[in-house]
Amino acid sequence: MCKPLAILAVIVLATFAIGQTTVSPIGASAVWQPGGDFLTTAHAACDKVTPTGKFSDCVINQMSKAGASADAVNFTRELYKQTGGEVGIMGSFQKVGPVDIAWVQYPLRSTNGLLLVNGKPRIINAEDLKLLDEKDMQQSFQYQDLQSQFPKVGVWPGDRDGKTWPNSQAGNSGGVQFVIGYPLRNGCATCAHAGFALFTWNFNSGGKFTGTTFMGMTPAPISQSGQSTPQQ
Repeated sequence: MCKPLAILAVIVLATFAIGQTTVSPIGASAVWQPGGDFLTTAHAACDKVTPTGKFSDCVINQMSKAGASADAVNFTRELYKQTGGEVGIMGSFQKVGPVDIAWVQYPLRSTNGLLLVNGKPRIINAEDLKLLDEKDMQQSFQYQDLQSQFPKVGVWPGDRDGKTWPNSQAGNSGGVQFVIGYPLRNGCATCAHAGFALFTWNFNSGGKFTGTTFMGMTPAPISQSGQSTPQQ
């Protein structure tokens, strides 16, 4: 009698452990729009925090005090752990399936970016240039021709406006792809604008990230006084 009871106990404990480790998908419930005074209030509460490494954690703690939901705070904490200290607040969310898109504001550095979420890995930073297929881009005739006009041209992270979402399309074998554009600049973030490089972010039918593919480029703007078409 003891052996069957012991086996049953193991099964029950294993089932409980699996249930405990289930993580809810990231969704629109994590969206939060901080008020205009959030950053000022956060700095007032956290600027004197010691050690200084705890500053970002203190800022996150201010979110719930400013009205952020538990899901919004949990998302920011998860992103904070993954990035090693980056404070990001989800400003908008778009359901696509099996991988979704989150637009994120980084209040401590006044920039915005895109994340691809709920796949494998769970959070992928679409502004991580190391994941781009730049080798194929640099070998393309388009890029080599562009270098004659912009000798120091390179890809830079996009500062997304949260209004223009990446296009999604069917990938191979039931997967999904996201088409995202990245600004091309001639040597620095504020140097001459040389157009956009387009890449697909590829996921299989189970949501596993399989890499990026260079698609092509948009032309440099005729006038260098402003930006060209909005980034995706």
